[in-house]
Amino acid sequence: MKQGVIIGFLGKTQDRFSEYQKPVGVKEKLEIVKQIEGFDGVEIVFPYETGDAEETKGWMKELGLNFAAVNVNIKKEPEWVPGALSRPIKEIRDRAVDMIKRGKDYAQAVGAPHVSCCPLADGYDVLFQVDYSTAWKYMIETVGEAADYKPEIPLFLEPKYSETRVHCQLDTTAKALLLLKEVGNPHTGITLDMGHSLQSQENPAQSLVTIYESGFDAYIHTNDNDTKADWDLIGASRHLLHYVELMFWAQEYKYDKYFTTDASPRIFGMVDFFERHSEVTSGVYKLAGKLDHQKYRQLMAEENYIELMRLVNKEIYRL
Repeated sequence: MKQGVIIGFLGKTQDRFSEYQKPVGVKEKLEIVKQIEGFDGVEIVFPYETGDAEETKGWMKELGLNFAAVNVNIKKEPEWVPGALSRPIKEIRDRAVDMIKRGKDYAQAVGAPHVSCCPLADGYDVLFQVDYSTAWKYMIETVGEAADYKPEIPLFLEPKYSETRVHCQLDTTAKALLLLKEVGNPHTGITLDMGHSLQSQENPAQSLVTIYESGFDAYIHTNDNDTKADWDLIGASRHLLHYVELMFWAQEYKYDKYFTTDASPRIFGMVDFFERHSEVTSGVYKLAGKLDHQKYRQLMAEENYIELMRLVNKEIYRL
């Protein structure tokens, strides 16, 4: 398996109440990645920490790191705070689409395999706030246009139930898949974030299978939470069995992209936090690999739930 990290978490972060960690530049963040055992992948946020493509490529090569993805941020600019891709004002939508296109240009320039975008600003806070019919049509149009541009750089959409909007437009894996079905571009996929899926009351493993069986590609973000909010905790710190099952089905579908860490250290030591995440993710992946997949699936086909529970107790929980 390959592990990486969204490097935005390797510097200063903040919420409504506090600031965490210290601010560092992009090169310093890449140097931190190099220190974390088990990590060599980088998901970099465009355009806020990308800088010159050739310079960044040089740093990556110098440190022996690889691009996992380019993450296009379409929520930070003031005009996009109320939404970007689904807004009724065409000029605002156009500028959001242009940002994704420029993100694809950057990904191509640095050799990143794809672009990921989580349209968190698109949604609503109160009822009667937006026209759902036009918002959905605009999402289809804007995502379609962005996907059609440089299709050799696939566009992955990342659904999330809430934040920054109280209710996001793409609040579930199923709704994101429905959108991609409407868009009809094969060069698209879903970024399955473990915590986002849990917050939406999904089963992440089932969502992963649904993505593949719907004919789309998947890219995985690893973390954990309490299902009430997207806390970006260390993987398996709350949902061990979900984590094992996700790895089981990732192996079944021969997932070969990076497992990219979308977790925030906040009050914890930076390198130690990510090393704990790296070791549990690697360990769970190895555990899932030791399971007799054929046997488990045969028992599923036979509906032998009691024997499956016995195996889970013995081979996963080690009871």
